[in-house]
Amino acid sequence: MGGPSVARAPAVLIYDGECPMCRTSALWLMRLAASGGALEILPCGSGPRRTRFPRISDEACSSAMQLVLPDGRVLAGADAVPELLRRIRGLGWVASAFALPGARPLARRFYAWVARNRLRLSCRR
Repeated sequence: MGGPSVARAPAVLIYDGECPMCRTSALWLMRLAASGGALEILPCGSGPRRTRFPRISDEACSSAMQLVLPDGRVLAGADAVPELLRRIRGLGWVASAFALPGARPLARRFYAWVARNRLRLSCRR
């Protein structure tokens, strides 16, 4: 057991709703984070996303996931992963791996490769 749980305002994960892999991943993350209400998800092309977050362009949110924190900061792609992990009970410790030397640049390269190939990867059976 960890320390006392602290209620947090939800972060909003904006994802490519046209990509099967992205949809599945976003729903999986939301289910994992659901116990604390720490995450809301919105598809990139949705009206609510455009109304609530007009400063995030369609191009930005279709090229990499965007995580809007309660304080208004926006983290994109691999830079959003540690904060997502912190919002999932039991996985916060994994976020500390991103502080290791070289981890962040490696994560960014891996994320960029997956993002470029996500539609092809989604179609593999």
